[in-house]
Amino acid sequence: PNVERLAKRGMLFTRAYSDSPLCSPTRSSIMTGQSPARTGITAPNCHLPKVILQASVKDKAGPGSKALICDSATRLDTNYFTLAEAFKAAGYATGHFGKWHLGPEPYSPLQQGFDVDLPHSAGPGPAGSFVAPWKFKDFKENYPLEHIEDRMSEEAVKWMEQQKDHPFFMNYWQFSVHAPFNAKANLIEKYRGTINTSDAQHSPTYAAMVESMDDAVGKLLDAVDRLGIADHTVIVFYSDNGGNMYNTVDDTTPTSNRPLRGGKATVYEGGVRVPCVVAWPGLTKPGSRTDSIIQTEDFYPTFVQLLGLKPRPGQVFDGVSVADSFAGRPFNHPPIFIYFP
Repeated sequence: PNVERLAKRGMLFTRAYSDSPLCSPTRSSIMTGQSPARTGITAPNCHLPKVILQASVKDKAGPGSKALICDSATRLDTNYFTLAEAFKAAGYATGHFGKWHLGPEPYSPLQQGFDVDLPHSAGPGPAGSFVAPWKFKDFKENYPLEHIEDRMSEEAVKWMEQQKDHPFFMNYWQFSVHAPFNAKANLIEKYRGTINTSDAQHSPTYAAMVESMDDAVGKLLDAVDRLGIADHTVIVFYSDNGGNMYNTVDDTTPTSNRPLRGGKATVYEGGVRVPCVVAWPGLTKPGSRTDSIIQTEDFYPTFVQLLGLKPRPGQVFDGVSVADSFAGRPFNHPPIFIYFP
C-alpha cells in the first residue's frame, strides 16, 4: 500500500531497466552514471577480501569451456566522482542507509561522498538475518527480534529530521527484499493463511519481507509529510534487479516475475526490467505512468541537468538525462544495453 501511495504522488515507469541483473553492478551505475561495462563491476563480489579495481579476462579457460572468464572488479574505485560527491559539492548533506555492497573501507560510503553511513557494512545482505540478533560489527539491535528495515527507516527519519531545513541527499538502499529469506514471525503467519499454491508467487516468508519493505517506505513518506518538505522533496523508488526465482523458500521460489521471462541473474526481461516510481513535485504528474525507457545509469546525468549539479571536467556518462520523460514529454531514449559477462 505504501509503494502504491508513492506511485499516486508521482510517475510510474513501466519500462525501467537496471544496468545489470545483479546488485553491485547496478549500484555502481547509479553512483557513477556509467555502465558496469565501464566500471568493471560485473559481479556481486564487492564484499570479498581481494581488492581488484579493474576488470580483466583470464588467460586460459577450463577444459571444455568455450569462453574466457571475466574477473570483475571488487571495489568502486574512489577516483570516480560519485553522485554523492556531486551532491556534497553542491552543498547537500549526504547520508547512506542500508546495503552498500560496493566495497568496505577505504571504499565505503564514507569515502565515496557520504557524511553518514549506517550500518556501515560491506556485506551483500543484512548480516545473518533481517530479524535481530544481527552480526554487524559495530551496529547492534535496540531490542530482541528488531527488524533491520524497521531500524534503518527509523535511523533515516532521525537523520532527515536533522536536515529538514537545508538540502539533503538520502541514499536509502533497503536490505529488503533479498536473501537470507526470513521475516517477522507474525507476518509470516499472516500470509501463511492466505497463500494460493496454484499461484506462481506463494511464499509467505517473502510476502512478509515485502510488507516490511513497504512499511519502511511508509515511514519515510510519513516523515516527509510531517516535516512539511513534501513539495520540494524528490523521491525515487527503484530496484537493482528483477526478483529471485532460483532459490527455494517455503518449498517454492521466493517470487515470480511473470509475465516476464527469467529473473535475477538473467538478462531476460525478468532480470532487468524493474519497478520504478519517480515523484518530483512540479515535474512529474501525480498518478501518471509512462512507457518511456529509463535505465539506472540515467539518474546521475538527469540530476545534473535538473538540479544544477556540477560534474568534473571531462567526466564521462553512459547514461543520458531523461528529464523530458519525467515531465511527460516525448523522449526517444538511445539504445540501452545490459552487460553481464
